[in-house]
Amino acid sequence: MKRRLIPLTMMLSAGLVTAVITFIRGASILYKLSSLLIVFLIFYAIGSVIVMFLDHFDKVNSKEEMVEDEVIEKDADGEMIGSVDQSADEEGS
Repeated sequence: MKRRLIPLTMMLSAGLVTAVITFIRGASILYKLSSLLIVFLIFYAIGSVIVMFLDHFDKVNSKEEMVEDEVIEKDADGEMIGSVDQSADEEGS
């Protein structure tokens, strides 16, 4: 499921439960509508926070994967191979 649909799905499912409960209890129409509006706002906010956390975790995980991909390898003599800039070593000597 796409992440942008998470808040909407949460909001609509909570609204359905609220509508059924208020219908069974025989509440007035004003009470039904006000409780439905409050539930919509609360669960949309909760869903948005969940999506924000998931996006943040993906961002952190992608940074960790990039760091793991930059492994510095050493040859048999102990010299580094790979991500070391060779031109900087030659200029310093």
